[in-house]
Formats: sequence, C-alpha cells, structure tokens
Amino acid sequence: MLVRLLYVSRAVDPDTSHAIESILASARRNNLHNGITGILCYGGGIFLQAIEGGRAAVNRLYKQIIEDPRHQDVELLLYEEISERRFGGWTMGQVNLTKLNTSIVLKYSERPEFDPYSVSGKVSLALLEELMATASIIGRV
Repeated sequence: MLVRLLYVSRAVDPDTSHAIESILASARRNNLHNGITGILCYGGGIFLQAIEGGRAAVNRLYKQIIEDPRHQDVELLLYEEISERRFGGWTMGQVNLTKLNTSIVLKYSERPEFDPYSVSGKVSLALLEELMATASIIGRV
C-alpha cells in the first residue's frame, strides 16, 4: 500500500545550508533502498517535505524525522493513501522556497512569503504540484 505524507518543520540551526545538505545526502543514500520518493522544500528556516512510499517505510521515516535534532516544531500536514506516486522521479528532489516566483507563492498564500504552518496540507500539496509542473524541483534521479 502506497501513502503520501507531508510535514513542515523549523530548522534548529539558523544556518540551514548544512542541515539541508545533510538531509539530502541521507535521503539519497537511503530512500531508494527503502522505496521512498519525495521532495524537500526549504527557505526561511522552514522545511516542507513530501514523502511517498510503502506505509510502513513512510511511517518509520517520519518517526526518524520527528526525533531528528535538526528539526523542531514538526507538524503533520497531510497523510493519505495513494494509488500512484506524484513525486516518483526523485529519491529526494529539492526546492529553495526563497527563490520562488512571487506570483506562484501568492496563488497559495495570503502574503508573498509561503508559510506552510498557516495553510492547509492540501494547499501545500497544490504548491508542490505546481512546482513540479513548472520544473522548479531539482535533483531528479
């Protein structure tokens, strides 16, 4: 059974570049073996991540994320059973939220800064789908 999980968290370290590289390296090293795909969005000290895969594998990974010292204020935004992956082309694609076109952000947000804590999980997922459609996701494997 495939599931999709979407969560948001805040970076513990204000200089997120090291945390981002560490998270991406770990994902690229482990996700394919565990059948996990997804994308990591970051910017302004916030991580927004979509994870897809088997139910047990996704739940194990989410538990690790909750316990990961690089994350704080972890909130589950969306969890759903899926019939197919939307982010299957990435062991872990990446998007820098601070480099997004303001018009894309305003489409899904009250202000020009996207804040996943203040919108629904469905809105955050819609933004991710738009980023995929506009080729804003990098790191395709």
